[in-house]
Amino acid sequence: MTSKGLLYGMGNPLLDMTAVVDEAYLQKYDLQPNNAILAEDKHRPIYDELLQNDNYKISYSPGGATQNTLRVAQWYLREPESTSFVGCIGQDTFGDKLKACMKKEDIRTSYLVDPEKPTGVCAVLITGGNRSLVTRLDAANEYKIAHLVLPATWSLVTDARFYYIAGYFLTVSPDSMIEIGEHAVSTNKCFSMNLSAPFLSQFFKEPMKKVLPYCDIVFGNEDEARAFAKDFDLNTKDLHEIAKKVANMPKKNSKRSRIVIFTQGASPAVVFKDNQAKEYPVLPISAENIVDTNGAGDAFVGGFLAEYVLDKDIETCVTNGMHAAHMNLQVSGCSLPEHQ
Repeated sequence: MTSKGLLYGMGNPLLDMTAVVDEAYLQKYDLQPNNAILAEDKHRPIYDELLQNDNYKISYSPGGATQNTLRVAQWYLREPESTSFVGCIGQDTFGDKLKACMKKEDIRTSYLVDPEKPTGVCAVLITGGNRSLVTRLDAANEYKIAHLVLPATWSLVTDARFYYIAGYFLTVSPDSMIEIGEHAVSTNKCFSMNLSAPFLSQFFKEPMKKVLPYCDIVFGNEDEARAFAKDFDLNTKDLHEIAKKVANMPKKNSKRSRIVIFTQGASPAVVFKDNQAKEYPVLPISAENIVDTNGAGDAFVGGFLAEYVLDKDIETCVTNGMHAAHMNLQVSGCSLPEHQ
């Protein structure tokens, strides 16, 4: 069976600027060591500071949660153009760099190019084994549903049988998410979303509430799950209970029961499926082998979906997700080794 165009992703295409900093640098900008935020005005100087100071030794890589997940899934699926990605970039060098990277990795793309705004960037600030993400969306924030419904873009949607969109896109174009959700429901295809960051359930609760009924799979980590539980009044901090309650929230497609998957760093992942929760231990890794936690969650989803789209059982999917995250922890950013 060909897997061409099987998995479709839509999100914020970013270029990651990764740099090792100290605690004082985080404190200077009021940043947490392991968090993801959208840049406010007070964070704007970060990007130029990193660029202008040679001590930071910046490394660049394609970024953005969904784009990372698609890259990992494509790496496992191997067949060229098994995955496709849609988002908005600028008409600039960073945008060209992203296009070239995605082409090299055999991912089909349909980027909306905004002539006014620069390509989005994410400062990945590494302290020890932690990463603080500060994202400047710029062009990524300009995605419009008008681009999605163009025949060339919409054909990527109709070609696919599985959809994955990180929750970050709720801040950009929830209408596009709903459009794809409607298509998934009407054709009984699988739609999945990630909770992505604690601020989303707090400040983008309404669009999240509208998109959730389309979700056949919901991913998240323990902090995002507990933030969601608080913001949606689930009255529990227990991950098993949260997973069960999220699985039983209203759903558009009654032909598929919802799967909920919460990772929690070095602790076992919680998977709720067919009305029961099960824990899956992560692959052991020593602290000195952890280079960077950035992208480990995205990698887990990519590894999971690479098996799920091939109709593998849940154990196989979770195990592959664990393998992807384990591999990702030992490299900088979301980078993938060459196939042997």
